[in-house]
Amino acid sequence: MIAPEDPPGFVVRTEAQKAAWDNGFRLERGVEHGWLRYASTTASGNAWIAGASQRGPWLLSIDHPGVLAELGVLTAAPLGGPGVATFIFETLTQLHAALDRVYKLAVSLPDVPLARFRAKTAGLPRTTEAERLVIQRIGQDVFRDALMDYWGGRCPLTGITEPALLRASHIVPWSECNDEQRLDVHNGLLLSALWDAAFDKGLVSFGDDGTARASSSLSAVARQALAIDTTPALRGLRDTHRANLAVHRARHGF
Repeated sequence: MIAPEDPPGFVVRTEAQKAAWDNGFRLERGVEHGWLRYASTTASGNAWIAGASQRGPWLLSIDHPGVLAELGVLTAAPLGGPGVATFIFETLTQLHAALDRVYKLAVSLPDVPLARFRAKTAGLPRTTEAERLVIQRIGQDVFRDALMDYWGGRCPLTGITEPALLRASHIVPWSECNDEQRLDVHNGLLLSALWDAAFDKGLVSFGDDGTARASSSLSAVARQALAIDTTPALRGLRDTHRANLAVHRARHGF
C-alpha cells in the first residue's frame, strides 16, 4: 500500500506545484490528508497530487467523469484517494504527461467548447448571411482548438503535428447539427489535409473499430497516397464517435 507523505514535505510541495502549474492547474486549493489539491480557471474538475516521498512515486487523483472515461491507458493505483480515481507514476515526467492529458481533455470535452462558443458570440447579431458566417467562423475556430487539445495536436492516422497541415473535420456536417453537436469533439476528427479532403467527400470513412474504409470510387493513386492499406485504426473512439461515424458511412454508401 502506497501512502502520501502527510504533511507533504518541501520537495513534494515544490514539485507538485510545478507539475500542476505547468499543465494548467494553477489554483491552489490547500492540503487534504497529504494530498495537494489544484484546480483551473479554464478546465472543470480537481486534480490532487501527492508523493510517497521526495523521490516518488507520484500519485494523481481526479474527479472529472468525462476525463476518466477517456483515460483507458492509465493504471489505477492500489489505494483510495480524494478523487473518483487515483493513478500512480514512477517519475515526475510521467506525472507531467498525465496532467497535460487530463487538462487538455478537461478543456475539450462537452460542454466546455460550447460554453466558450456561447461566451464569444453572446450579443452578436445573426440576421444577415454575413453575420451568420461570422458566428460560424467563431464556432469552427473554437471547435478546431478543442480538437487540437482532444487529439493532442496530432493526426491519429499520419502522425502529422504541423498545425497548418491539420484540419478539424466534422463527422456529421456543421449544417446538419445544432450548436451542441457542432461543438462536440466526439463529432470531429483531427486529420491531415489529404485525409480531411477524402473524408469530407465521402471517399473514405471509418468502422466502429476505427479501421479506415475506402470508397469504390477512390482511385488507386489516391489510395496509395493515403497509404490506406497500412493506415493504423483510430484509437480511443467513444460511443458518440461511433454513432456519428455510422451516419457518415450511411450518407456515403459504405
